[in-house]
Amino acid sequence: MDLLGHYLQDRQQKIRKTTDGIRSEIYEQLDCGEEISDERLGQIIDEKIRQKQDIQLALEERESIHREIFAAIRGLDVLQELLEDDSITEIMVNGTQDIFLERCGRLERCSKHFENKARLSDVAQRIAAVSNRLVNESVPILDTHLEDGSRVSIVLPPVALNGPVITIRKFYDTPLTIERLTGMGAITKEAAQFLEKAVRAGYNIFISGGTGCGKTTFLNALSNFIPKDERIITIEDSAELQIKNAANLVRLEARNANVEGKNEVTIRDLLKASLRMRPDRIIVGEIRGAEAIDMLQAMNTGHDGSLSTGHANSTRDMLSRLETMVLQGNAGLPLPAIRQQISSALDIVIHLSRLRDKSRRTMEITEILGCSGGEYQLNPLFVFQETQGSTLHKVQGRLMRTGNSLKNDYKLRLQGMSSQI
Repeated sequence: MDLLGHYLQDRQQKIRKTTDGIRSEIYEQLDCGEEISDERLGQIIDEKIRQKQDIQLALEERESIHREIFAAIRGLDVLQELLEDDSITEIMVNGTQDIFLERCGRLERCSKHFENKARLSDVAQRIAAVSNRLVNESVPILDTHLEDGSRVSIVLPPVALNGPVITIRKFYDTPLTIERLTGMGAITKEAAQFLEKAVRAGYNIFISGGTGCGKTTFLNALSNFIPKDERIITIEDSAELQIKNAANLVRLEARNANVEGKNEVTIRDLLKASLRMRPDRIIVGEIRGAEAIDMLQAMNTGHDGSLSTGHANSTRDMLSRLETMVLQGNAGLPLPAIRQQISSALDIVIHLSRLRDKSRRTMEITEILGCSGGEYQLNPLFVFQETQGSTLHKVQGRLMRTGNSLKNDYKLRLQGMSSQI
């Protein structure tokens, strides 16, 4: 290493020592019970920086120290700057030393790290406090959200062997519209126009796909096609939906049990309660288990236009998974009856996927015609077709019409809409 390299390394070490010293002094002041406003905290940090005579700091260095200390005390420590970076869509913290980021669909390692497990654990507790939730060794797993709506998953030791694990999927300040999804290539304009008509006409739509393929984003975009004079009830494990311009909107969020195992409010509980709230539309953020039977019954008893999502690898796989979920809620139902219930409730299934080049695409839009001979009768309307220009790192293709017409066009005709796709 040359002289310049030694100098820069030595300076960075001095700046780090100065930053840590100031932060420790302020923590001691806070431990004494003194209440400090954000404005006053900023003034104290500036005063402490000015008092440091052992190193001459440039204006940029002073501002950097100020931001880091303020974030450590009031924000989420090293994560605060990452949360404020709009190019980052997901933050993954694997213990104190390993932080990974997702930008433009690709993972990269972050140079930042937590100084120790105590600092990381403190951030986990701050996140839990935002939603008035509890996470500790006795309750080591928590799914929650930040104040801006970003989805957070926390797993603590002893379940997490290498230290606390925090995963944050950031929330768009402005939700993606179907127009923006069309511009990004996630869906074609033709398919988007068909889905807009289907939502407005009250078709029951289910969105399937794997983790990170954009199901919630797509659900949010479709939800904004619901007529403004309808009463909408949303039900979620962790509130993420951003439905705009809905005057009559009720948002419900499930609640985990307390440390005594009591006061849990499940998706099933909220679904049953929502039926007594005179909903026009019920939107469930994600169906994961026994609540599937309640959602299907709601769709089959006059609550047309309901929307939901679920994890699956294809349209048929989603239908099969729904069967399993229904059995979790009512093990006594025979399989033919379950299939009849599912095929009667669902009108359209949209399957999304995250392709090998990390792009998110609509792979299938399929009409559910019913159940005959114990088998689902499906009518594919749009299917993604990959073209010859595709490579290992770049997928070329388009969501194409199959040429099949929409068989169940009653709801469209009832609204005076054309059934032409």
